[in-house]
Amino acid sequence: MDNQPIIIEKLINAPVDKVWKAITEKEEMKHWYFDLKEFKPVPGFEFSFSGGTETRTYLHHCRIVEVIPGKKISYTWRYEGEPGDTLVSFELEPEGNQTKVKLTHSGFETFTTGNPDLDRKNFVAGWNEIIGVSLKNYFEKK
Repeated sequence: MDNQPIIIEKLINAPVDKVWKAITEKEEMKHWYFDLKEFKPVPGFEFSFSGGTETRTYLHHCRIVEVIPGKKISYTWRYEGEPGDTLVSFELEPEGNQTKVKLTHSGFETFTTGNPDLDRKNFVAGWNEIIGVSLKNYFEKK
């Protein structure tokens, strides 16, 4: 079912406060996520960045909708020129000296053009790479 949210949970070898900084401070984010021109973990803040496939670049537009410091940040996620608005949430939970990161990406049913780049399976692969490899490695190399 393409309408099901993607939920990825990974245990990161770092305390919550460090993982929170990594997902909310642009200087940290550029090392494992995207190099954003500006980012503020404040509801209503809007940010954009480019990314995509080997054959096509997409301008992403996002707006922060929820911030619970040290616990959760959520933002809308859409593409310029494509209908549809999805929602990305990062939730953090301490597990001893480590942090469980739960990524939820929902709203795929709003992508209505049939663009194969926006297929749910591509997001599953992308988020597994971002959370399970890039973020995890970011802390293991520190």
